[in-house]
Amino acid sequence: MNLTAQQEDALVELINIGFGRAAAALSELTGQRVLLDVPRVTITPLDQLRQALDGFVSGDIATVHQIFGGQVAGDAMLVLSYEGAVTLVSLLMDDRPQTHRLDASDREALTEVGNIILNTCLSTFGNMLQSHISFAVPRLHLDSLNTLLNSLLIGADELRYTLIVFTNFRLRDSAVSGYLVIILGVASLDRLIEAVEGLG
Repeated sequence: MNLTAQQEDALVELINIGFGRAAAALSELTGQRVLLDVPRVTITPLDQLRQALDGFVSGDIATVHQIFGGQVAGDAMLVLSYEGAVTLVSLLMDDRPQTHRLDASDREALTEVGNIILNTCLSTFGNMLQSHISFAVPRLHLDSLNTLLNSLLIGADELRYTLIVFTNFRLRDSAVSGYLVIILGVASLDRLIEAVEGLG
């Protein structure tokens, strides 16, 4: 599915609003200034997600996964490389010792970061659609990209699309690349595009 330039601009603007709120919430939580770059957005069929992410993420990844429901329903994930996840937690937590592994408190912090970003972005969609969106409890997965993609493709009878949002977290003069992946069925994507067109 290809978006028109106007649809893409409206969608980027909408996600930017969500990211602005997420950055403000993260700044408040950590006591540090957190910025999220203007996102790049692409829509691709679910079975092409591997090609879309391959150039950006490889090896082990950290994923905060949240299922949501309402007029727009689907799966949302914050995807970071394992190294990126470790770096992000180090930047967000002042007293964290330098290490290359994620311990229990790191995982808790990462899940909370994912929860904030996913909730604020999806709530922005809900506000625009004037519709309540419900959220399942977010789950953190530490896996390979292949394992993640295989789990998404199993039982995908309905034609589904992925809305991929590329951004950078910027804090303390450092940047960590992150990817927001939102998987939607055709009906949900149509509702979202229709609502976005109404913004234009």
